[in-house]
Amino acid sequence: MEVLQIASMAPQQVSIDVLLEKYAKGDEFTETEIFARVAKGIAQAEQPELREKYERVFFDNMMRGAIGAGRIMSAAGTGIKATLANCFVQPVGDAIQGVDTEGYPGIYEALREAAETMRRGGGVGYDFSRIRPRGSVVKGTASSASGPCSYIDVFDASCKTVESAGARRGAQMGVMKISHPDILEFITAKREVGRWNNFNVSVGIVDGFMAAVEANEMWPLVHKAEPSVEQQRAGAYLRESDGLWVYREVPAAEIWDTVMKSCYDFAEPGIVFLDLMNLDNNLSYVETIEATNPCAEQPLPPYGCCDLGPIILPKFVSRAFTERAAFDDEGFKAAVKIQTRFLDNVLSVTHWPLEQQRKEAEAKRRIGAGFTGLGDMLAMLGIRYNSIEGVEFSRHVALMMRDAAYEASIDLAIEKGPFPLFDADKYLKKGTFASRLPKSLKDRIRRHGIRNSHLLSIAPTGTVSLAFADNASNGIEPPFALAYTRKKRVGDGHVNYNVVDHAFRVFLETVCAQELRAPLLEAVSRYQPAFEVAGKTYQVKDCIPPSIVTAQEMSAAEHLAVMAAVQPLIDTAISKTVNVPEDYPYDDFKNLYMQAWKANLKGLATYRPNKTLGAVLSVGTAATEAKSVEVKDIDPLKVLFDRRPDGDLDAVNSRIHYITESGTKSMYISVSFAKVPGVVDGKDVVVERPMEIFIPSSQSDVPQEWISSFARQLSLNARSGQLGKALQDARQVKSDRGRVRYGFFEKADGGKVPRFHDSEVGALAYAIQQILFHRGFLDADGNQVPLRDLLKLTAPTVEEAKTASILDAAAPAMVYSAVQPGKKCGECGAYAVIRSDGCERCTSCQSIGACG
Repeated sequence: MEVLQIASMAPQQVSIDVLLEKYAKGDEFTETEIFARVAKGIAQAEQPELREKYERVFFDNMMRGAIGAGRIMSAAGTGIKATLANCFVQPVGDAIQGVDTEGYPGIYEALREAAETMRRGGGVGYDFSRIRPRGSVVKGTASSASGPCSYIDVFDASCKTVESAGARRGAQMGVMKISHPDILEFITAKREVGRWNNFNVSVGIVDGFMAAVEANEMWPLVHKAEPSVEQQRAGAYLRESDGLWVYREVPAAEIWDTVMKSCYDFAEPGIVFLDLMNLDNNLSYVETIEATNPCAEQPLPPYGCCDLGPIILPKFVSRAFTERAAFDDEGFKAAVKIQTRFLDNVLSVTHWPLEQQRKEAEAKRRIGAGFTGLGDMLAMLGIRYNSIEGVEFSRHVALMMRDAAYEASIDLAIEKGPFPLFDADKYLKKGTFASRLPKSLKDRIRRHGIRNSHLLSIAPTGTVSLAFADNASNGIEPPFALAYTRKKRVGDGHVNYNVVDHAFRVFLETVCAQELRAPLLEAVSRYQPAFEVAGKTYQVKDCIPPSIVTAQEMSAAEHLAVMAAVQPLIDTAISKTVNVPEDYPYDDFKNLYMQAWKANLKGLATYRPNKTLGAVLSVGTAATEAKSVEVKDIDPLKVLFDRRPDGDLDAVNSRIHYITESGTKSMYISVSFAKVPGVVDGKDVVVERPMEIFIPSSQSDVPQEWISSFARQLSLNARSGQLGKALQDARQVKSDRGRVRYGFFEKADGGKVPRFHDSEVGALAYAIQQILFHRGFLDADGNQVPLRDLLKLTAPTVEEAKTASILDAAAPAMVYSAVQPGKKCGECGAYAVIRSDGCERCTSCQSIGACG
């Protein structure tokens, strides 16, 4: 039986929605109109007499399944000054302004460059390892360094305010080397609720560290910056062999355990194996890889870019789910060759946010042809993803893609010339990816050169898969869900409709018995193990082909096996998530990462649902038994708000007087409170929380600038549940204007003496602490009062809280936790966005956010 392919089935509503919202421009309404615009735009890189020809070639190839990544499909051919590259790596040096001693841009120059890149549509990865450690000497100002983690806070805050081209916030990746003295702070930073929400983070691991873990040896934490006198007294010393300062030595196993616990409980940091990335790098002779793009499938040098284009694998399957199912090898290889030219052209027609990015791309001409829908393709062929045959066929597809792409790039070099930094002997030296190519290809490279230094990348495909591939499985992944219900905001309400995995949809519409199609789809969407038709009971598992398998049904070892088979055939890297169950043993979890290193993978990201992260309830797998929805506790102290709730809030207004060296000053302070619902021990509760700090500007004897800034920052801290810690930090601020007298300190004998603070900021923070202390929110030392103690003090009911407009600012999903808590979803408003399969996914409405 010939099966309907993607193009012959009516599009799903989700595909229409995403296509119109993310990719259609002007009067475009269909994918063919988008393809025509993109093909015409990319063909402009050709000689004038060849443009019409390649416009048709590129259009036909997109119709066959070779599309561009999101930035290309959104912006190519529009005239918008947005980059067509999805991501970049931006260097960050050890200086505040200008450049550091090695020529790397200072922190605020790097921040400016990153902001411009994100504004033009690119995500950004950084290596923050050059920034000197906390406490080290800053000779220029005779002060101590605050460390890289404090500056990551600044980059994170900047990302919140930069809307990139295409109306999305830029994704970011922060990398720190395992040898940095502040590595433990970096590893644990995202354990704090709300910190670095606009960052993925990864630890840069080297082989020497992994060997030290295995041998249970000490590991030196080093940097070129000089430690403070106190740090040197504590044992820091200068290492003569390389001139680096050893700040301290820590058992490698202890550092590794800290990394693993964070991964186990918080799903971050990820791991990137830097030594393998550099050894395998075709350009190891002219660059060093220290960071990756935000989804980690592209190890890149400073100012390097991701020029990506996935090929939709299910489009090359015929007669799916039958004994005659087949994959079109020759058609696929032909598509890869055209895709190589298409992506090479992208480099010539894109708008570059920075001149450094243009020069980097022109010198090396990196591209990243890849694929999407691997899981669905295998299922349609009757091959189970987590079988030996599935692993072998995945390798077969990657091998075909590798050879076809390199063949095409050699042909382009003959026509247009090799990339400017090409050196045959160095490019093909032992150890590089290119050195493992077939002899025939290596001989041609020596004779003619090659147009592109790198050609392959398997990225997450998120919304392009939804828009152009009928919701085919993402990138190299198996399906995340076979079917689920999607919420779509319409006016003041929502409408629901089913979203179906492409392979499952092909099965339903072509092979499944007609009378079973609708009830089977409903059962899978509702996670029911069985359904009835005409009085007969059917088990869901018996009605679905055995070749269909979802990510949650696979073991961790089976996920790793596919990565290990495909990675040696990809000259950059792979973005893939290894899913493990909540009860996965911790020691086995740690062993996964050791296995990944020994299997020569370039990185690893895992996801384990747990009490910290919540569980993904909408897995949409074919249910084998009834799934009960557990109502999980939601701490009302940790619910995130992105703005002040509408309506009136209860407030405390105070006027304070304090004494500085220039005289007595007065100030008005207003702290507003909101009633925030939550769930504790399965019961609805409500807690009163500070929500806004307001200090009227233009007070006669106080400078306006720092007052306004400080009040706004504290309000943001309050809405993220971090006000107590922020006030404690503010009390440590020192000023060169002298001490400030405000309040009194009560001695043990009951007597009172004036209290002195190191700055006006510290005095003001203390005043706000006192307001919160008298309100019962903080204790006398400024520490957060435990939640259960607060509940005893809170009189308002949950129903009162629900009518106080607080839920307009914090989504109901955070109150009724039938979804997994996470960041705020830009589509439905629920605080339910997690990372899955390299993409941000809302577990409430199932929309796909930032990814490749």
